[in-house]
Amino acid sequence: MPYEPPTHTVERSIRATTGAKVIAGVDEVGRGAWAGPVTVCAAITGLRRPPVGLTDSKLLSPKRRNELAIELDTWVTAHALGHASPEEIDALGMTAALRLAACRALDALPVRPEAVILDGKHDYLGDPWRVRTVIKGDQSCIAVAAASVLAKVRRDAMMAELPGEFADFAFAANAGYPSPVHKAALDELGPTPYHRLSWAYLDAMPKWRHLKKVRSSAEAAERESGGQLGFDF
Repeated sequence: MPYEPPTHTVERSIRATTGAKVIAGVDEVGRGAWAGPVTVCAAITGLRRPPVGLTDSKLLSPKRRNELAIELDTWVTAHALGHASPEEIDALGMTAALRLAACRALDALPVRPEAVILDGKHDYLGDPWRVRTVIKGDQSCIAVAAASVLAKVRRDAMMAELPGEFADFAFAANAGYPSPVHKAALDELGPTPYHRLSWAYLDAMPKWRHLKKVRSSAEAAERESGGQLGFDF
């Protein structure tokens, strides 16, 4: 399906209205997965012309996505990735886990952005960041599209690199999302250390329902103030 390529329109608008010059595009991947981290990329691109074919990672074939990620790695001015582990997702909830991963990505950049373009309609970052939310920003904004591709390729690679003892789950093919093979392995073998145990899928699995975690607000507040928990993604 034809699509309009992303532009620097939002970046130019932010520059004109706020005076900000260092602007990061931020996008996440893994929000809907049953296993693995949620991964956020923050990318600073300036106003240069992007690699041909750059768009939302979901619109690209795996081959083209990987090719673009290689180009983007040296094309972007700077980029960094942040992750929130399954344990942190269970402890904090998805919104707080997204903020944690995004702050890790932004803090890892070599220069602090003066403004952030966040894909979607919900600002899960908040203070002290100056945020502009853009629905389908991964299709319309160059910096967000770049972040989208880099986050997706890196997280997919991380899931493919999980130990071979979990081969029945086909994480290399489904990246932790609920594919038929993944569901069948989960029902038969139960959750791995990489699964999110607070999620509703366990309610439909009587054999493993007892493993479901219930998050308390006190636990969430304590963990949100801490560092990386659980597995080293």
